Amino acid sequence: MSKIKILPEILSNKIAAGEVVERPASVIKELVENSLDANSTRIIIEVEKGGRSLIRISDNGIGMSHDDALLATERYATSKIYTDSDLFSINTLGFRGEALPSIASVSRFVIETNDGNDEAGTKIDIEGGIIKKVSEIGTPRGTLIIVQHLFFNTPVRRKFLKTINTEMGHIADTVANIALGWPNVRFTLLHNGKKVRDWAAASDPGDRVADVLGKEVKKNLHRIIPHQTGGVSLSGWIASPQVTRSTSRGIYIYVNGRCVRDRTVQHALFEGFAGRLMKGQFPMAALFINVPADEVDVNVHPRKNEIRFLEGNKIHG
Repeated sequence: MSKIKILPEILSNKIAAGEVVERPASVIKELVENSLDANSTRIIIEVEKGGRSLIRISDNGIGMSHDDALLATERYATSKIYTDSDLFSINTLGFRGEALPSIASVSRFVIETNDGNDEAGTKIDIEGGIIKKVSEIGTPRGTLIIVQHLFFNTPVRRKFLKTINTEMGHIADTVANIALGWPNVRFTLLHNGKKVRDWAAASDPGDRVADVLGKEVKKNLHRIIPHQTGGVSLSGWIASPQVTRSTSRGIYIYVNGRCVRDRTVQHALFEGFAGRLMKGQFPMAALFINVPADEVDVNVHPRKNEIRFLEGNKIHG
């Protein structure tokens, strides 16, 4: 008898969840990015007990049809890419088709959605990756996703979660990172029924930057004159050298709308501040870079927060 076996789908989804779903904040990141890909202009994130007991995300995006909602819960089902070449010209935040089935495999999961083409929407109840019920429901255009009892069936993973305050801190940082890059979208974050943050849609992106970085930074913010060359554009805001942080957490880098960590861009920023900062000090900045989709590889890490530029030297300048 062969010792090598093909893993059951539920088990493979749990393994994938280990890469995609690290903590409640990573669940929220994946779901909010889906909402943005659905052209939402209003996203509400509700959390209870730091995301341990409940995560509820609702949006006013394009929603899904009955068939698409069912397919969305299948692994590697996506509307974002179709061919090999699509993988090297990604214009969306999500593209792997792993997030929903991975999250659903380690939680009690509900999705309610309506694309506006039918009077009734679709509700799907999933527990531990197993579909329990599919029904019609009266719901407005858009999508509501409920994630309860995260890691209920993987107790070892649940034990690694930190305190409620720590997990909530990660959630607040995650939502802030996304909100800064999408000023035209309203984001509301609630914890245990209390409003934590409410970023109204901003006509001036600078208002969102100041709101996220802190009001005390606003008077020291300087707009970067938009610059474009060779298909690459740069805009953003930087703070005066007098306003610094002890870590690089005050540096926000967005490439084609995606919040990323990138050493090439950070190094260029540090060179610009050379001689103006003391050792151990880091500048504050929000940088928005747009490059042709086929000149950046976003399929580098499961969390999609690392990228590779085709021509790093052109980006660095």
